[in-house]
Amino acid sequence: MYRPARVTSASRSLNPYIVFFVVVAVVVILAVIIGLLVYFLAFDQKSSFYQSSIQILNVQYSDELSSPATEKYRTLSGNIESMITRTFKVSDLKNQFVKAHVVKLRQSGNGVIADIIMKFKFTRRNNEASMKSRIESILQQMTNNSEDVTMNPTQLISLTGHDTVQLFTRECGVRSDLITLSGERIMGGTKAEEGDWPWQVSLQWSSSHRCGGALISNTWILSAAHCFRSYSDPRQWIATFGTSTTSPQQRVAVRSILIHDNYNPETHENDIALVQLDKEVTFNRYIHTVCLPEANQAISTGSTAYVTGWGSQSYSGSTVTNLQQARVNIISNYLCNAPAGYNGAVLSGMLCAGVPEGGVDACQGDSGGPLVQEDSRQHWFIVGIVSWGYQCGLPDKPGVYTRVPAYRHWITQKTGI
Repeated sequence: MYRPARVTSASRSLNPYIVFFVVVAVVVILAVIIGLLVYFLAFDQKSSFYQSSIQILNVQYSDELSSPATEKYRTLSGNIESMITRTFKVSDLKNQFVKAHVVKLRQSGNGVIADIIMKFKFTRRNNEASMKSRIESILQQMTNNSEDVTMNPTQLISLTGHDTVQLFTRECGVRSDLITLSGERIMGGTKAEEGDWPWQVSLQWSSSHRCGGALISNTWILSAAHCFRSYSDPRQWIATFGTSTTSPQQRVAVRSILIHDNYNPETHENDIALVQLDKEVTFNRYIHTVCLPEANQAISTGSTAYVTGWGSQSYSGSTVTNLQQARVNIISNYLCNAPAGYNGAVLSGMLCAGVPEGGVDACQGDSGGPLVQEDSRQHWFIVGIVSWGYQCGLPDKPGVYTRVPAYRHWITQKTGI
Protein backbone atom coordinates (compact mmCIF):
# COMPACT_ATOMS: atom_id res chain seq x y z
CA MET A 1 0.00 0.00 0.00
CA TYR A 2 1.20 3.30 -0.98
CA ARG A 3 1.55 5.73 1.88
CA PRO A 4 2.31 9.26 1.15
CA ALA A 5 5.41 10.54 2.63
CA ARG A 6 4.96 12.68 5.83
CA VAL A 7 5.84 16.23 5.23
CA THR A 8 7.44 17.86 8.22
CA SER A 9 6.91 21.60 8.61
CA ALA A 10 9.30 23.69 10.56
CA SER A 11 7.46 25.42 13.39
CA ARG A 12 8.31 29.10 13.82
CA SER A 13 7.78 30.80 17.21
CA LEU A 14 7.61 34.57 17.81
CA ASN A 15 10.40 36.23 19.69
CA PRO A 16 9.15 36.76 23.27
CA TYR A 17 10.66 40.25 23.35
CA ILE A 18 8.61 41.24 20.31
CA VAL A 19 5.45 39.87 21.93
CA PHE A 20 6.19 41.86 25.07
CA PHE A 21 6.67 45.14 23.20
CA VAL A 22 3.53 44.59 21.09
CA VAL A 23 1.44 43.98 24.22
CA VAL A 24 2.89 47.05 25.94
CA ALA A 25 2.23 49.19 22.85
CA VAL A 26 -1.39 48.02 22.66
CA VAL A 27 -1.93 48.73 26.37
CA VAL A 28 -0.42 52.21 26.04
CA ILE A 29 -2.56 53.03 22.99
CA LEU A 30 -5.71 51.84 24.77
CA ALA A 31 -4.80 53.86 27.87
CA VAL A 32 -4.30 56.99 25.76
CA ILE A 33 -7.63 56.47 23.97
CA ILE A 34 -9.49 55.89 27.24
CA GLY A 35 -7.77 58.89 28.84
CA LEU A 36 -8.74 61.16 25.95
CA LEU A 37 -12.33 59.93 26.09
CA VAL A 38 -12.52 60.56 29.83
CA TYR A 39 -10.97 64.00 29.40
CA PHE A 40 -13.31 65.13 26.64
CA LEU A 41 -16.37 63.66 28.32
CA ALA A 42 -15.71 64.81 31.86
CA PHE A 43 -12.81 67.24 32.18
CA ASP A 44 -12.83 69.30 29.00
CA GLN A 45 -14.89 71.98 30.68
CA LYS A 46 -15.19 75.70 30.25
CA SER A 47 -16.40 78.24 32.77
CA SER A 48 -19.61 80.07 31.93
CA PHE A 49 -20.80 83.18 33.76
CA TYR A 50 -24.37 84.49 33.88
CA GLN A 51 -25.95 87.60 35.33
CA SER A 52 -29.46 87.71 36.73
CA SER A 53 -31.60 89.97 38.90
CA ILE A 54 -33.88 88.84 41.70
CA GLN A 55 -36.45 91.04 43.39
CA ILE A 56 -36.75 90.64 47.16
CA LEU A 57 -40.27 91.52 48.24
CA ASN A 58 -40.09 91.16 52.00
CA VAL A 59 -37.14 93.54 52.57
CA GLN A 60 -37.52 97.30 52.49
CA TYR A 61 -34.63 99.18 50.91
CA SER A 62 -32.55 101.45 53.13
CA ASP A 63 -29.25 103.31 52.83
CA GLU A 64 -27.56 100.48 54.73
CA LEU A 65 -28.02 98.28 51.66
CA SER A 66 -25.93 100.62 49.50
CA SER A 67 -22.64 99.67 51.19
CA PRO A 68 -21.05 96.20 51.41
CA ALA A 69 -19.50 97.32 54.71
CA THR A 70 -22.79 97.11 56.61
CA GLU A 71 -23.96 94.01 58.43
CA LYS A 72 -27.39 94.34 56.80
CA TYR A 73 -25.83 94.22 53.31
CA ARG A 74 -23.65 91.22 54.21
CA THR A 75 -26.53 89.31 55.78
CA LEU A 76 -29.02 89.85 52.95
CA SER A 77 -26.44 89.13 50.23
CA GLY A 78 -25.29 86.00 52.05
CA ASN A 79 -28.87 84.76 52.41
CA ILE A 80 -29.56 85.26 48.71
CA GLU A 81 -26.35 83.47 47.71
CA SER A 82 -27.17 80.58 50.05
CA MET A 83 -30.69 80.28 48.65
CA ILE A 84 -29.38 80.07 45.07
CA THR A 85 -26.67 77.59 46.07
CA ARG A 86 -29.15 75.30 47.84
CA THR A 87 -31.49 75.41 44.85
CA PHE A 88 -28.86 74.38 42.31
CA LYS A 89 -27.27 71.76 44.58
CA VAL A 90 -30.51 69.73 44.48
CA SER A 91 -31.11 70.31 40.76
CA ASP A 92 -29.94 68.43 37.68
CA LEU A 93 -27.18 71.06 37.37
CA LYS A 94 -25.72 70.31 40.81
CA ASN A 95 -22.43 69.11 39.29
CA GLN A 96 -22.14 72.09 36.95
CA PHE A 97 -23.00 74.87 39.40
CA VAL A 98 -19.93 76.49 41.04
CA LYS A 99 -20.92 79.65 42.87
CA ALA A 100 -23.27 82.64 43.06
CA HIS A 101 -22.29 86.13 44.17
CA VAL A 102 -24.37 89.26 44.73
CA VAL A 103 -22.56 92.19 43.11
CA LYS A 104 -25.09 94.89 43.98
CA LEU A 105 -28.26 95.57 45.96
CA ARG A 106 -30.41 98.36 44.55
CA GLN A 107 -33.75 99.97 45.21
CA SER A 108 -36.95 98.99 43.40
CA GLY A 109 -39.86 100.97 44.80
CA ASN A 110 -39.82 100.01 48.47
CA GLY A 111 -38.19 96.66 47.78
CA VAL A 112 -34.74 95.43 46.82
CA ILE A 113 -33.29 94.03 43.61
CA ALA A 114 -30.18 91.87 43.87
CA ASP A 115 -27.87 91.75 40.85
CA ILE A 116 -26.16 88.35 40.83
CA ILE A 117 -23.35 86.65 38.95
CA MET A 118 -23.38 82.86 38.74
CA LYS A 119 -20.61 80.56 37.58
CA PHE A 120 -21.10 77.14 35.97
CA LYS A 121 -18.73 74.63 34.41
CA PHE A 122 -20.05 72.86 31.31
CA THR A 123 -18.33 70.45 28.95
CA ARG A 124 -17.69 71.91 25.53
CA ARG A 125 -20.21 69.55 23.96
CA ASN A 126 -23.05 71.09 26.00
CA ASN A 127 -25.37 73.34 24.03
CA GLU A 128 -25.13 76.86 25.46
CA ALA A 129 -28.73 77.82 24.64
CA SER A 130 -29.99 74.62 26.26
CA MET A 131 -27.92 75.23 29.41
CA LYS A 132 -29.17 78.82 29.66
CA SER A 133 -32.75 77.59 29.38
CA ARG A 134 -32.20 75.04 32.16
CA ILE A 135 -30.69 77.69 34.44
CA GLU A 136 -33.68 79.98 33.83
CA SER A 137 -36.07 77.14 34.58
CA ILE A 138 -34.36 76.30 37.90
CA LEU A 139 -34.28 79.95 38.97
CA GLN A 140 -37.94 80.35 38.08
CA GLN A 141 -38.80 77.25 40.09
CA MET A 142 -36.91 78.73 43.04
CA THR A 143 -38.94 81.94 42.89
CA ASN A 144 -42.21 80.04 42.43
CA ASN A 145 -41.52 78.12 45.64
CA SER A 146 -40.89 81.29 47.63
CA GLU A 147 -43.45 83.90 48.59
CA ASP A 148 -40.70 86.45 49.21
CA VAL A 149 -38.83 86.35 45.90
CA THR A 150 -39.83 87.24 42.36
CA MET A 151 -37.58 87.26 39.32
CA ASN A 152 -37.87 88.12 35.67
CA PRO A 153 -36.24 85.10 33.96
CA THR A 154 -35.65 87.04 30.72
CA GLN A 155 -32.95 88.97 32.61
CA LEU A 156 -30.56 86.02 32.59
CA ILE A 157 -27.60 87.25 30.55
CA SER A 158 -24.60 85.27 29.37
CA LEU A 159 -21.40 87.16 30.27
CA THR A 160 -18.03 87.30 28.57
CA GLY A 161 -14.87 87.29 30.67
CA HIS A 162 -14.55 91.03 30.09
CA ASP A 163 -18.15 91.61 31.23
CA THR A 164 -17.50 89.65 34.43
CA VAL A 165 -14.38 91.66 35.28
CA GLN A 166 -16.22 94.93 34.60
CA LEU A 167 -19.04 93.99 36.97
CA PHE A 168 -16.74 92.82 39.76
CA THR A 169 -14.41 95.83 39.60
CA ARG A 170 -17.36 98.10 40.28
CA GLU A 171 -17.33 96.50 43.72
CA CYS A 172 -14.76 97.42 46.34
CA GLY A 173 -12.38 94.98 48.00
CA VAL A 174 -12.45 92.33 45.27
CA ARG A 175 -9.39 90.16 44.63
CA SER A 176 -8.74 87.94 41.63
CA ASP A 177 -10.01 84.79 43.39
CA LEU A 178 -13.44 86.39 43.77
CA ILE A 179 -13.51 87.71 40.20
CA THR A 180 -13.09 84.14 38.93
CA LEU A 181 -15.52 82.85 41.62
CA SER A 182 -12.98 80.21 42.55
CA GLY A 183 -12.10 78.89 45.97
CA GLU A 184 -8.39 79.33 45.37
CA ARG A 185 -6.42 81.46 47.77
CA ILE A 186 -3.26 83.38 46.97
CA MET A 187 -1.64 83.61 50.37
CA GLY A 188 1.57 81.65 50.16
CA GLY A 189 4.99 83.21 50.46
CA THR A 190 5.85 86.88 50.76
CA LYS A 191 5.88 88.05 47.15
CA ALA A 192 2.53 89.27 45.85
CA GLU A 193 1.24 88.60 42.34
CA GLU A 194 -0.68 90.98 40.07
CA GLY A 195 -4.28 91.23 41.26
CA ASP A 196 -3.60 89.96 44.79
CA TRP A 197 -3.90 93.45 46.32
CA PRO A 198 -5.33 95.60 43.50
CA TRP A 199 -5.84 98.69 45.69
CA GLN A 200 -2.15 98.98 46.64
CA VAL A 201 -0.50 102.24 45.56
CA SER A 202 3.14 103.32 45.46
CA LEU A 203 3.47 107.03 46.21
CA GLN A 204 6.68 108.26 44.62
CA TRP A 205 8.54 111.50 45.25
CA SER A 206 10.66 112.52 42.27
CA SER A 207 10.13 109.03 40.77
CA SER A 208 11.41 107.23 43.89
CA HIS A 209 9.11 105.11 46.09
CA ARG A 210 8.53 106.79 49.42
CA CYS A 211 5.21 105.59 50.87
CA GLY A 212 2.33 103.25 50.27
CA GLY A 213 -1.35 104.03 49.96
CA ALA A 214 -4.73 102.43 49.29
CA LEU A 215 -7.06 103.30 46.43
CA ILE A 216 -10.53 104.12 47.83
CA SER A 217 -12.09 105.58 44.65
CA ASN A 218 -10.95 106.29 41.11
CA THR A 219 -9.51 109.64 42.27
CA TRP A 220 -8.69 109.27 46.00
CA ILE A 221 -5.93 107.45 47.89
CA LEU A 222 -5.77 106.90 51.65
CA SER A 223 -2.31 107.20 53.22
CA ALA A 224 -0.43 108.46 56.31
CA ALA A 225 0.09 112.12 57.21
CA HIS A 226 3.74 111.64 58.19
CA CYS A 227 4.60 110.76 54.58
CA PHE A 228 4.07 114.39 53.59
CA ARG A 229 5.63 116.33 56.50
CA SER A 230 8.68 117.40 54.52
CA TYR A 231 7.33 116.55 51.09
CA SER A 232 4.16 118.59 50.74
CA ASP A 233 4.32 119.77 47.11
CA PRO A 234 1.78 117.61 45.23
CA ARG A 235 3.47 118.40 41.90
CA GLN A 236 6.46 116.28 42.94
CA TRP A 237 4.36 113.22 43.74
CA ILE A 238 3.29 110.42 41.39
CA ALA A 239 0.98 107.51 42.22
CA THR A 240 1.77 104.20 40.52
CA PHE A 241 -0.33 101.04 40.37
CA GLY A 242 0.66 97.38 40.02
CA THR A 243 3.05 95.13 41.92
CA SER A 244 6.25 96.66 40.52
CA THR A 245 7.49 100.13 41.43
CA THR A 246 9.80 100.21 38.42
CA SER A 247 7.39 98.86 35.77
CA PRO A 248 3.92 99.87 36.98
CA GLN A 249 0.70 99.31 35.07
CA GLN A 250 -0.44 102.92 35.49
CA ARG A 251 1.07 106.23 36.62
CA VAL A 252 -1.09 109.18 37.68
CA ALA A 253 -0.03 112.64 38.84
CA VAL A 254 -1.20 114.02 42.19
CA ARG A 255 -3.47 117.06 42.32
CA SER A 256 -3.68 117.73 46.07
CA ILE A 257 -2.79 116.32 49.49
CA LEU A 258 -5.09 116.67 52.51
CA ILE A 259 -3.42 116.07 55.89
CA HIS A 260 -5.59 115.73 59.00
CA ASP A 261 -5.78 119.15 60.67
CA ASN A 262 -4.96 117.67 64.08
CA TYR A 263 -2.05 115.48 63.04
CA ASN A 264 0.54 115.41 65.83
CA PRO A 265 3.98 114.20 64.69
CA GLU A 266 5.17 113.82 68.28
CA THR A 267 2.43 111.43 69.41
CA HIS A 268 1.58 110.12 65.89
CA GLU A 269 -2.06 110.95 66.61
CA ASN A 270 -4.34 111.48 63.57
CA ASP A 271 -1.67 110.11 61.22
CA ILE A 272 -3.93 110.04 58.18
CA ALA A 273 -3.96 111.82 54.82
CA LEU A 274 -5.91 111.82 51.57
CA VAL A 275 -4.26 112.12 48.17
CA GLN A 276 -6.37 113.41 45.29
CA LEU A 277 -5.31 112.27 41.84
CA ASP A 278 -5.08 114.55 38.82
CA LYS A 279 -7.23 112.19 36.72
CA GLU A 280 -9.30 109.06 37.17
CA VAL A 281 -7.60 105.69 37.45
CA THR A 282 -8.72 103.11 34.89
CA PHE A 283 -10.03 100.09 36.77
CA ASN A 284 -9.26 96.55 35.62
CA ARG A 285 -8.88 93.17 37.32
CA TYR A 286 -5.49 94.27 38.69
CA ILE A 287 -6.36 97.83 39.77
CA HIS A 288 -9.46 98.80 41.77
CA THR A 289 -10.59 99.94 45.19
CA VAL A 290 -10.50 98.51 48.70
CA CYS A 291 -13.65 98.76 50.83
CA LEU A 292 -13.86 101.36 53.56
CA PRO A 293 -15.20 100.11 56.91
CA GLU A 294 -18.15 101.52 58.78
CA ALA A 295 -17.30 103.85 61.67
CA ASN A 296 -18.51 101.23 64.14
CA GLN A 297 -16.82 98.24 62.49
CA ALA A 298 -15.30 95.97 65.14
CA ILE A 299 -11.71 94.79 64.76
CA SER A 300 -11.38 91.62 66.82
CA THR A 301 -8.25 90.91 68.84
CA GLY A 302 -6.43 87.89 67.41
CA SER A 303 -8.10 88.14 64.01
CA THR A 304 -6.01 87.81 60.86
CA ALA A 305 -4.96 90.79 58.77
CA TYR A 306 -2.55 91.39 55.90
CA VAL A 307 -0.13 94.25 55.42
CA THR A 308 1.43 94.97 52.03
CA GLY A 309 4.13 97.24 50.70
CA TRP A 310 7.55 97.74 49.16
CA GLY A 311 9.30 98.50 52.45
CA SER A 312 12.67 97.18 53.55
CA GLN A 313 12.86 93.60 54.80
CA SER A 314 15.03 94.58 57.76
CA TYR A 315 15.56 97.71 59.81
CA SER A 316 17.68 100.26 57.87
CA GLY A 317 17.52 98.01 54.80
CA SER A 318 16.64 99.10 51.26
CA THR A 319 13.13 99.12 49.84
CA VAL A 320 12.21 96.43 47.31
CA THR A 321 10.76 96.79 43.82
CA ASN A 322 8.20 93.94 43.96
CA LEU A 323 5.19 94.13 46.27
CA GLN A 324 5.47 92.05 49.44
CA GLN A 325 2.71 90.70 51.69
CA ALA A 326 2.72 89.64 55.34
CA ARG A 327 0.13 87.92 57.50
CA VAL A 328 -0.26 89.40 60.98
CA ASN A 329 -2.71 89.25 63.88
CA ILE A 330 -4.56 92.08 65.57
CA ILE A 331 -3.15 92.76 69.05
CA SER A 332 -5.22 94.53 71.69
CA ASN A 333 -4.25 98.08 72.60
CA TYR A 334 -4.10 96.95 76.23
CA LEU A 335 -1.42 94.36 75.47
CA CYS A 336 0.37 96.71 73.07
CA ASN A 337 0.56 99.37 75.79
CA ALA A 338 2.22 97.05 78.33
CA PRO A 339 5.50 98.31 79.88
CA ALA A 340 7.48 95.85 77.76
CA GLY A 341 5.66 97.16 74.70
CA TYR A 342 4.79 100.78 73.99
CA ASN A 343 3.99 101.72 77.59
CA GLY A 344 0.81 103.70 76.92
CA ALA A 345 1.82 105.37 73.64
CA VAL A 346 -0.84 103.56 71.58
CA LEU A 347 -3.92 105.81 71.59
CA SER A 348 -7.56 105.03 70.83
CA GLY A 349 -7.24 106.07 67.18
CA MET A 350 -4.51 103.48 66.66
CA LEU A 351 -4.29 99.69 66.54
CA CYS A 352 -1.47 97.16 66.75
CA ALA A 353 -0.79 94.16 64.52
CA GLY A 354 2.04 91.65 64.33
CA VAL A 355 3.05 88.32 65.81
CA PRO A 356 4.14 87.86 69.47
CA GLU A 357 7.58 86.48 68.63
CA GLY A 358 8.27 89.26 66.12
CA GLY A 359 9.80 88.81 62.69
CA VAL A 360 6.67 89.73 60.71
CA ASP A 361 5.97 93.44 60.47
CA ALA A 362 5.72 96.50 58.29
CA CYS A 363 8.99 98.41 57.94
CA GLN A 364 10.54 101.53 56.43
CA GLY A 365 8.95 102.28 53.07
CA ASP A 366 5.67 100.62 54.03
CA SER A 367 4.37 103.81 55.69
CA GLY A 368 0.90 104.81 54.52
CA GLY A 369 0.17 101.34 53.20
CA PRO A 370 -2.98 99.34 54.00
CA LEU A 371 -3.70 96.80 56.70
CA VAL A 372 -6.68 94.82 55.40
CA GLN A 373 -9.09 92.14 56.58
CA GLU A 374 -11.49 89.87 54.69
CA ASP A 375 -15.18 89.59 55.52
CA SER A 376 -17.45 86.55 55.21
CA ARG A 377 -18.17 87.28 51.52
CA GLN A 378 -14.52 87.58 50.43
CA HIS A 379 -14.56 91.38 50.38
CA TRP A 380 -11.50 93.15 51.78
CA PHE A 381 -11.65 96.20 54.05
CA ILE A 382 -8.90 98.58 55.05
CA VAL A 383 -8.79 98.67 58.85
CA GLY A 384 -5.37 100.25 59.37
CA ILE A 385 -2.74 102.51 57.81
CA VAL A 386 0.95 101.81 58.47
CA SER A 387 1.96 104.56 60.91
CA TRP A 388 4.82 103.90 63.35
CA GLY A 389 6.68 101.38 65.50
CA TYR A 390 10.02 100.69 67.15
CA GLN A 391 12.38 99.40 64.47
CA CYS A 392 10.84 96.42 62.63
CA GLY A 393 9.64 92.98 63.70
CA LEU A 394 10.96 93.00 67.27
CA PRO A 395 9.23 90.89 69.97
CA ASP A 396 6.68 92.91 71.97
CA LYS A 397 7.06 95.80 69.51
CA PRO A 398 4.42 95.19 66.81
CA GLY A 399 3.54 97.65 64.07
CA VAL A 400 1.20 100.48 65.03
CA TYR A 401 -1.47 101.54 62.55
CA THR A 402 -3.95 104.39 62.23
CA ARG A 403 -7.35 102.86 63.06
CA VAL A 404 -9.40 103.61 59.93
CA PRO A 405 -12.94 103.16 61.37
CA ALA A 406 -12.17 105.99 63.81
CA TYR A 407 -11.70 108.33 60.83
CA ARG A 408 -14.55 107.11 58.65
CA HIS A 409 -16.59 110.32 59.06
CA TRP A 410 -13.51 112.45 58.35
CA ILE A 411 -12.94 110.57 55.09
CA THR A 412 -16.56 111.14 54.05
CA GLN A 413 -16.36 114.81 54.98
CA LYS A 414 -13.29 115.36 52.79
CA THR A 415 -14.14 113.13 49.82
CA GLY A 416 -17.86 112.44 49.84
CA ILE A 417 -17.11 108.69 49.82
